[in-house]
Amino acid sequence: MPITLINPTSSGWLNKVLDNFDEFLLDHAANERKASSMAMSMVAHYPDKQKLVAAMIDLALEELNHFRQVFRLSCERGLKLADDQKDPYVNDLHKHMRKQSRQTNEYLLDRLLAAAVIETRGAERFTLLAENLIDPQLQTFYATLAKSEFNHGDLFVNLANHYFLSEQVTERLMDWLAIEDTVMQTLSIRARLH
Repeated sequence: MPITLINPTSSGWLNKVLDNFDEFLLDHAANERKASSMAMSMVAHYPDKQKLVAAMIDLALEELNHFRQVFRLSCERGLKLADDQKDPYVNDLHKHMRKQSRQTNEYLLDRLLAAAVIETRGAERFTLLAENLIDPQLQTFYATLAKSEFNHGDLFVNLANHYFLSEQVTERLMDWLAIEDTVMQTLSIRARLH
């Protein structure tokens, strides 16, 4: 089931990123590295869920490759990776995670669906960059990444549907889309992925 975000990214975000692309690129690198770590965290927390583990290993490798690609782009531009900074978008989303319960495992469902929404927002923003960057190499790079991120959004929804009832997934996904929209409206526009 393809995810449809409630509101698209503003042109203000796009203009901010285009005007401060180097700053964006360093944040993008950090996000790819964190995405790889998050996937491995899922492997560590759910070793008994074979389908999830296999998918997360593949995802971790793919995100690590994206990190390597963005790192190389950064180096070509004479940039150095920066210290980690907390991501207000992701942190605000995580505040809405339900607590772990062995009976219902709502926390796992929330982790999967929050990840699906985050990946979809990233895909939407990469598409905007692919359509608006002047450099053909960067256009191609971000168009390729956008496809990958959309696939990741679908992957997380498919995993949720594997482990939970589809009605439960659909209902909670609607909640997550509303949460994400509210979070997006509260954030200031920065030259960051989120």
